[in-house]
Order: sequence, then C-alpha cells, then structure tokens
Amino acid sequence: MTEALSSLAEAFKNVGVSRAYGTPVKVVGEELIPVALVSFGFGGGGNSEAEGADAAGLESVAGGGGGGFVLPLGVYCRNGSGHVAFRPNMIALIGTLVPLVCAVGFTARGILRTLRR
Repeated sequence: MTEALSSLAEAFKNVGVSRAYGTPVKVVGEELIPVALVSFGFGGGGNSEAEGADAAGLESVAGGGGGGFVLPLGVYCRNGSGHVAFRPNMIALIGTLVPLVCAVGFTARGILRTLRR
C-alpha cells in the first residue's frame, strides 16, 4: 500500500499552475494561452487485520481509486500590438451556470412557499 501511495504522490508532484494554464499557441498573429479549471482527487485504504481474514485465507485487504476533471474556461489572447484580453469559453460558462441557476430557482421557490404559509 505504501508503494502505491508513493507512486501516486510522485505522479501528481508537478500538478499545479502549469496544468491550469496551457502552453502559448500562435493562431493568425495572436498568441493564445488556454486557461482551465483542473481538479483531481484520489484515495485508498486497507485493513490487514480484518475479522475472519485468517479463516478465509486472506492476509490483507486494500483498495483505492481516483479521478478528476478539466473544465476549459477560455483563453488569454495577445494581439500584435501587445493588448491582452480574456476570452471566455461560452459553452463551458453556460454549462456551469445552468446548475447554479436551477439551485437559485429551487431555493427561491422554497423561500416563497415558506413565506406564503
């Protein structure tokens, strides 16, 4: 189990700002720097002294898993004159706002129902 955790720690050692900001790319005279929201997590566990482990012939039980996601937020662009601007990814913005708008709507509905009583 210790080897697995150390290998996971080594794999995620360089994760940080370099994952959120991509390498600059030149497109039609503009320099684009991609920006993303990066999230990941992992975990594991085990029990070497489980009840009945000796009877079943098992010495230890262990498991683990992980996952993550990347949400492209947009790009920073720099044109030939050096002007820098952020251009959001509208599809990701709308996709992120839909659950927020639904949550606000359900909350407002609950508050209005409570006030009517």
